[in-house]
Amino acid sequence: MNLQESALDHARLAALLTEARVGLLLQTLNGEGEETRIVGGAVRNALVGRHVHEVDLATTAHPDVTRARAQAAGFKVVPTGLAHGTLTVVVKGEPYEVTSLREDVETFGRHAVVRFGRDFAADALRRDFTINALSLDVEGRLHDYAGGVADLAAGRVRFIGDARRRIREDYLRILRFFRFSADFAHGDLDAQGLHAAILEREGVAILSRERVRNELMRLLVARRAVEIVVAMAQAGFLGRFLGGIGDGARLARAVAAGRDATGRLAALAVATSEDAARLRERLRLPNADGDRLDAYARLVERLHDAPTAVDPLGVRRLVADVAPVAVADALAALGGEPRPGISLEAMQAVAGYEADPARVPTMPLRGRDLVAAGVPKGPAVGAAMARARAHWLALGCPTDEGDRADLIAAALAAGP
Repeated sequence: MNLQESALDHARLAALLTEARVGLLLQTLNGEGEETRIVGGAVRNALVGRHVHEVDLATTAHPDVTRARAQAAGFKVVPTGLAHGTLTVVVKGEPYEVTSLREDVETFGRHAVVRFGRDFAADALRRDFTINALSLDVEGRLHDYAGGVADLAAGRVRFIGDARRRIREDYLRILRFFRFSADFAHGDLDAQGLHAAILEREGVAILSRERVRNELMRLLVARRAVEIVVAMAQAGFLGRFLGGIGDGARLARAVAAGRDATGRLAALAVATSEDAARLRERLRLPNADGDRLDAYARLVERLHDAPTAVDPLGVRRLVADVAPVAVADALAALGGEPRPGISLEAMQAVAGYEADPARVPTMPLRGRDLVAAGVPKGPAVGAAMARARAHWLALGCPTDEGDRADLIAAALAAGP
């Protein structure tokens, strides 16, 4: 073990085996000629002292054997990926993916014909990056068939073997190369990996929008998101995934403000309502995310022409019209630009509304109030409410019930 490797957290690695449910599952699946190990992300994250979100296992046992042993122990078994040998075993309420060792027979970009095997080294070497090919056996021995430990210690993200071949097996690995580099690497992107990605760039066209969205959103919250996104743009990849250009400066401000993945996507790729509509379709965004990008776009367009700086009163008016999360996204991305000026107090105000949406002002007037005041039912009520709302916003969004009469007067001033 060299000096760099000694900096890795081997105590955290050993702790993976002391978790009671993991130990029980390993005990259940091992024996009688079969071996099961912890693999992949759990081993990698433990070594660098990061939170382990989930523990995946690989086994020499055929899926039928895994199922039989798990069920005999009283565990629930779900065939989540049976075609590729993956079962989810639920141990005392905690799910664990257990996959039989595999060897690729044929690969087709995102698809592969596999056969089950018994060789941990062969299984590891079919993975994408060296840092994802690590495994930990029940005795606590770390197995590294591709130099992943040294790469992890040095902050390198490298494809295993021939980078172009790895990419052709699964074109999503191009985006994963950028994402893992943003999360685990230091310094420049691996030159061979980047060159291979550029040569194979046309292959990303076959990827599903959902898979691209998942990887992209994870990249945007990675440690070096801004730096790697800039590198992607320089290499010609950002447009392929977003269908447009990106704004690295706005992304950097969104990151500095601690915005989540959706807020960062908005800052990076949305300048107009057309951008928001394109991304909703291109990335198959969930409705909530798409609506948030729409609101962000409208705010950016509106604030760009604002004649005065945004202060706490301006924030109060904005959150009365648009969800606080979208207002916070927009102010974070635009902060520091010549227009609009955004005060520190404004940023503090929007943070308060986002933390406690119950504080968002609500106009103390309802359609029934206008009908009672003599406005005919139907379109006239909507027009009167619009006049009342404009007056309410101009006043700074008062919420006292005593203001209702003033709002009714404003609603009736230019109508029946």
